[in-house]
Amino acid sequence: MRRPWTQCEIDTLTKLYPDKAAKAISLVLDRSVRSIYSMGKQHSLKKSDTFFASPASGRLDGVRGESGRFKPGLTPWNKGQAHPSRGRSAETQFKKGEMSGAAQHNYVPIGSTRITRDGSLERKVTDDPDLYPAKRWVPVARLVWEATHGPIPDKQVVRFLPGMQTTVEDEITLDKLECISLAENMRRNTLHRYPKEIALAIQMRGALNRKINNVEKQKHQ
Repeated sequence: MRRPWTQCEIDTLTKLYPDKAAKAISLVLDRSVRSIYSMGKQHSLKKSDTFFASPASGRLDGVRGESGRFKPGLTPWNKGQAHPSRGRSAETQFKKGEMSGAAQHNYVPIGSTRITRDGSLERKVTDDPDLYPAKRWVPVARLVWEATHGPIPDKQVVRFLPGMQTTVEDEITLDKLECISLAENMRRNTLHRYPKEIALAIQMRGALNRKINNVEKQKHQ
């Protein structure tokens, strides 16, 4: 049960707090160290400079603990030495490129294809562990374009011509693609330039296309 502070205890705390450690005061007042700090804060009590300079504060003064410190220029005894695993710990360590759990269950080989949420067909081109998983996949449309024209210039993007988008790999051909600037791509994709009714219809069409793509994907699994 919480015990209220008496005025006598508060007066004693006020007298001892500046120059005594909270642990020592707690023994005098039969209070917890936490309650000493809490009540000291409530009454805006502060430790004195004399206390901070004393060993009771626990602060380093440049002398205490000197024997256990590293000196400037001192070379650690184990510098440059390998630290091999001990005991059986090596058996449970992950090896580079090793997979387990969900990563192993979801793994697909290079060359696999998938349909993204926005209805684009992508192909896996690398297993590089240094790349974020999403970066290991590239749109098939981009691969088709680069096979003929080379790398896509900065700030440009490959997209389907109007009405030509498809997720059937054999139907993604160069004559259905174009390379445009990111600014132009953004202008075409924004819905703000359309009346509200048309913008809503476009959004509903996109949602329907995603559902159709998901059904097609499940059929091929």
